[in-house]
Amino acid sequence: MFNWLDNLMTLLVENGFHLSRETHVGESVHFFFYDTVKILILLSVMIFLISYLRTFFQPQKTKALLEKIHGPKAHVAASLMGIITPFCSCSSVPIFIGFIEAGIPLGVTFSFLVTSPIVNEAAFAVLWAAFGWKVAFTYAGMGVVIGVVSGMIIGRFKPEGHLEEEVFNGEGFNKTKPDMTQKERLAYAGEHVREIIKKVWIYLLVGIAIGAAIHGWAPEEILAKYAGSDNPLSVVIAVLCGVPLYANALGTIPIAEALIGKGVGLGTALAFMMAVTALSVPEMVLLRKVMKPRLIAIFVATASIGILIVGWMFNLLF
Repeated sequence: MFNWLDNLMTLLVENGFHLSRETHVGESVHFFFYDTVKILILLSVMIFLISYLRTFFQPQKTKALLEKIHGPKAHVAASLMGIITPFCSCSSVPIFIGFIEAGIPLGVTFSFLVTSPIVNEAAFAVLWAAFGWKVAFTYAGMGVVIGVVSGMIIGRFKPEGHLEEEVFNGEGFNKTKPDMTQKERLAYAGEHVREIIKKVWIYLLVGIAIGAAIHGWAPEEILAKYAGSDNPLSVVIAVLCGVPLYANALGTIPIAEALIGKGVGLGTALAFMMAVTALSVPEMVLLRKVMKPRLIAIFVATASIGILIVGWMFNLLF
């Protein structure tokens, strides 16, 4: 799909910077410019399409829909809605609170909370750009499965008594906007593209820069030996390393792409990315405002097990 861009960036590196792609520096520079342009193109397209779709799923309508669904279907619906709702935990938590205020079962709300930061239009676009559509769709599907299963397991613990009182004292939703015209929907989608890229471009460039350094300089033999797909412990280590960090999926995917190019297992790299986006310490601090420690521990343990299983499965399948 992007052969034209690869050739164009090769010309830029060789004729503009007078560097050979056979060198570490030349290959790193090519990786940086090629990935930056490729990711921005797909990111803009996917954000626009999903943002347009999102105009039909305003918070109040989403809440009303979930109130009508019960049982496992409710978990599936909540998890799927997590894909098209705001793509960072700081935006997801207020909606999570709104679901609780509406009386939606807590297990169902956790299906939303787990899926929302892991699977979103931005991560999907970058995954497609980096690894192809099969990996992107498989990742999205497994992210939904993690959300559904985690929500159902957490619901078994009857966790309602482990919420802080502040949860019930505010407004988790903004007021429903009036129905939008076609022109307004398109304008919203375009504005959302600008807002998200403005918010994440620094994470994106830092991630690509780190990925470029890894791509050009990291010792391939060592990474393949200790973090290859045949080492099950590499997935565990990846999750443990991801938890203390703070970044969104956009910043971690280019790093994962570079690591995979050096022989790291696909599942290992994706487990690292999922741990950073769903289980980071900053997100736990945010959740502490609405949950008691025991509930946070249950959430972390359940999601961690799901991420580990997905990491091992990816290493076996790809």
